[in-house]
Amino acid sequence: MDMKHRNSVMPFAIVTFIYFIVGFLTTVNEQLQAPLKFTFLAEAGNLKNTLTTSISFFFFLGYLVNGSLASKWVNAVGYKNTIVRGLMFMIAGLVLYLCSSWFGYRYPDQAFHFEQATIPYGFLIFVVGSYLMGTAAAIIQVVVNPYVASYELGKTQPVQRLNITTAINSIGTTTAPFFVTVVMFSGISIANVEIKQLLMPFMLLIVCLVLVTFVTQRIHLPDIAHTRAAVGEKLERSIWSFRHFALGVAAIFFYVGTEVAIGANINLHAFELEDSGHPVTFFGRTDIIIGGVDLGIHALLSTLYWGGFLVGRSISSFFSNISARTQLVTTTILATILAVLAMLTQNLWFLVVIGLLHSTMWSCIFSLSIKGLNKYTSKASGLFISAVFGGAVFTLVQGGLADVLGSWRWTWCLTVVCELFMLTYALFGSRIREKDRID
Repeated sequence: MDMKHRNSVMPFAIVTFIYFIVGFLTTVNEQLQAPLKFTFLAEAGNLKNTLTTSISFFFFLGYLVNGSLASKWVNAVGYKNTIVRGLMFMIAGLVLYLCSSWFGYRYPDQAFHFEQATIPYGFLIFVVGSYLMGTAAAIIQVVVNPYVASYELGKTQPVQRLNITTAINSIGTTTAPFFVTVVMFSGISIANVEIKQLLMPFMLLIVCLVLVTFVTQRIHLPDIAHTRAAVGEKLERSIWSFRHFALGVAAIFFYVGTEVAIGANINLHAFELEDSGHPVTFFGRTDIIIGGVDLGIHALLSTLYWGGFLVGRSISSFFSNISARTQLVTTTILATILAVLAMLTQNLWFLVVIGLLHSTMWSCIFSLSIKGLNKYTSKASGLFISAVFGGAVFTLVQGGLADVLGSWRWTWCLTVVCELFMLTYALFGSRIREKDRID
């Protein structure tokens, strides 16, 4: 990379801001699950939870299908042009969200029937839009992660830079639940929302994203040397031959699986407890009233969970002497204990605290996985991002288990399994074999 831009903060800041957008819209997508369950899926019978969580499933399916495509684009057209393409996919996804809301509002009776379930066509349009949004997020993350990890910025180490960027990303994930509750639905109870309330917010988001894309096309983002193969260059080894990388992909599959499942499904569990006469309380209260608007305990659970990411990443960005392996071992052990306590006590606040521990896991696993890969880095990033599909698998599986078991309580065993796998990776799988070292 050119010395002129080696220590410039601006490129780093631009990429980080775009990652903020990804975090914000990813969580908006998740937080719309509950409202859509009460609107589109009111007559879905015993498939309500499964269909509701399919929104997250198709979002993360975009990661699985298009992660490797994004790494090819990085090698072919560079980091900046790949980001622009990702933003265009994101605009397309928001347009489909808008079409879904309009169709559901104008033609509420247009639906198809599956056994006892009635599924509106507007819901299907939303699911397709969710897939495009996931594709956009995957493309952008394929750029952001290796760019931030490899971009030389002062006296920082890769895991620190990743924690700084993901902390800003967490501002987006933290504010999104309240955006959905306050801006989209004006504090109205989730059970009483109307599809037409989505129209204006989606139009505003589309306009904002078009402006961001326009600006991004005209700014300077320097390329980073030795992080991607040259055009036409053939890599000598399969990326899967690097054991610490291959196991890192599996670890991130399990990590994102439990990260997203908690964020997306904790409010659904809260609704279940409320219906059973055991509502979740906050300092003895079941309502959260600010400015005369009841924001809801459900939004607070998700907000504080994602808020834990912001706090944890902000704090860990100062950890210059604590290795990624040590951080990962410590956080996975504590998260396992909290998940077990949440099931035994049915206290969802234990799950909320896990957000604080999850905050650094992405940065730790990514930095351990790509360590020493050099020109294989961009290809590795694409395959690594594909593993984010775990967010789709575990969210959907948990929703299915909730339908089968008739309760969300013991479905959090999935979180325990995920945490233990990541602990194993930290202790053993992340160690680089001698034959995997590249000079």
